[in-house]
Amino acid sequence: MEVTVVQGDITVQNVDAVVNAANRRMRGGGGVDGAIHAAGGREVLEDCRRRFPAGLATGAAGWTTAGAMPAQWVIHVVGPNFRRGKRDRSLLTSCYERALAVADELGARTVAFPLISAGSYGWPRLDAIDAALEVFRTAQTRISEARMVASSARSHGEVLARLERVR
Repeated sequence: MEVTVVQGDITVQNVDAVVNAANRRMRGGGGVDGAIHAAGGREVLEDCRRRFPAGLATGAAGWTTAGAMPAQWVIHVVGPNFRRGKRDRSLLTSCYERALAVADELGARTVAFPLISAGSYGWPRLDAIDAALEVFRTAQTRISEARMVASSARSHGEVLARLERVR
């Protein structure tokens, strides 16, 4: 699997699936979650309600339509909320592992990822980057490209630097 890094808006990526850093309720929220729900439109929310009436557990993954976005699917994951004391790193790596597994089940070959839990959930950004790259490096998957989408120049530079260290 090739790992690529871009700076930009995850909702406009021309990939098979985008990963959403969702909240447990699966009804939209702030940050990446809010942007994906806004860009995908009502179809994403309706699919979330139908598929996840009780929400989704931390570390778990599930999928919905991508609605109006260029991608075909949204793979929703619920990362650990570092600010609220959820600091078990295995929950963070589980998000990436399960997202890849769901992508494989769907037949997706290109997947765009945000930095899960590194925004409003407060996970230390460099460790969040390292967690993603560790999973990508060891994953047994049919995914051809894992695209890390950084929302800022700072994050973009950090992801590139960490990626160069592990290549």
